[in-house]
Amino acid sequence: MYDQLAGGFHRYSVDERWLVPHFEKMSYDNSELLKNYVHAWQVTGKPFFREVAEGIIGWVSETLSDQQNGGFYASQDADYSLDDDGDYFTWTLDELRAVLTPEESRVAELHFDVEAHGEMHHNPAKMFLWIARGTAEIAAQIGKSEEGVREIIATARKKMFAARALRPTPTIDTTIYLAWNAMFASAYFSAARAFGGEIGARCSAFALKTLDRLLEGAWNDKRGFSHRLGGAWLPGTLDDHVFMAFALLDAYEATLDRKYFLAAELAMVRALDQHWDSDSGGFFDRAADAPPMGGLDVRRKPLQDSPSSSGNAIAVMVLDRLHGYTNDALYRDRAEATLNAFAGVAPQYGLFAGSYALAAVIHTRGAIEVVVTGRADDPVAQQLERAAAKTFRFGKSVLRITPETHAKMWLAPALAETLPHLRADVAQAVVCAGTSCQPPVSEAELLRKVLLGAAGTASPPLIIGERCEHLRKNAIRQS
Repeated sequence: MYDQLAGGFHRYSVDERWLVPHFEKMSYDNSELLKNYVHAWQVTGKPFFREVAEGIIGWVSETLSDQQNGGFYASQDADYSLDDDGDYFTWTLDELRAVLTPEESRVAELHFDVEAHGEMHHNPAKMFLWIARGTAEIAAQIGKSEEGVREIIATARKKMFAARALRPTPTIDTTIYLAWNAMFASAYFSAARAFGGEIGARCSAFALKTLDRLLEGAWNDKRGFSHRLGGAWLPGTLDDHVFMAFALLDAYEATLDRKYFLAAELAMVRALDQHWDSDSGGFFDRAADAPPMGGLDVRRKPLQDSPSSSGNAIAVMVLDRLHGYTNDALYRDRAEATLNAFAGVAPQYGLFAGSYALAAVIHTRGAIEVVVTGRADDPVAQQLERAAAKTFRFGKSVLRITPETHAKMWLAPALAETLPHLRADVAQAVVCAGTSCQPPVSEAELLRKVLLGAAGTASPPLIIGERCEHLRKNAIRQS
């Protein structure tokens, strides 16, 4: 399903072999896949996962975003007219050989499984590029070094990409939807923390630029967030508010800028005010003050992950993060009431209640915050920050404080109360869960061990209904 030349994932498969995709590329698929590949790299350290993640970022930068102003576009079409079916993305053997040298073509044919007969029903000569053989297998088959094969494949990719760019290009839907933009902003923050360096700086900067644009153009103090940026006002849904609140908390953690924290709280307060079910708990998809929509006036409480994480699961995660930062009991109470509202039916959804299970993990374990202090150029502080960022722990936050920026930064109330005498000039890391913190750590490897065992440092877990316990355990194993 991956575009081997430009990066990014197509929408789904149309054959039982999972070789031919439906060629449309959706924002919400690629944002969540980006998170998954970042996390996979953090867990395994395998370069392949990072390469795929960077491929998604590269495609988004080139195709699916407004780089000048900020904002992620909605999708790239599967085709450019009614007469084609993925012709932009597919190749015939003759097309391949026309742009490559004989040696490059031979390697590319083996690597991408390009043959005379392809898989496309409308044109049997066309085929979709997929990884059929690795570099080691090809090297043994043609009598070249593996490094030499890698270089040939890299050259072939560039030539094929340049040739493909000359074809009629599928249209980009440039609509900027709030929830989908928030999802991609969060994914960019994940990549920024994990990868660091130039690519991390670019991801963080663009995510912040996007959120600033949405706060400026799609927020109204009386109506909350709009569903999209620009055009006539469309009332925001539950997803728009909770995904934006989630991303704004990510922005706060990346910058310690108070405006993002307050904006996240405002978005969640709007969701509590207009979407909360005061009778049974949980959140409705449509606001109580939403205008009539003809036959679509029914308010539902989404639990299923389809196609993205359910609004109720994300609401729980946001509420628990806010509770961790404010110690406001209302946030935790609403989170627990939401989990209880669905505890009886969640097991029936199986994998499609995965986000609910992960929300239960955060709720039972408590949000984990890592505060790293020390000068910006202190090598010990830098090592601690990299260890905190690269170690995967679901729901973990990393906050960096330096003496140079301490005066400009703002610690959320619960952290400021828990760490009142925090010294910004000392290289150390403090791991907190709820209102309790571990002793300061000054060694990167020790910090990594503390984080990997952090689930045991929080208060005893609160089990939200025996019927969803197996979901919680599965989610813990996966995280």
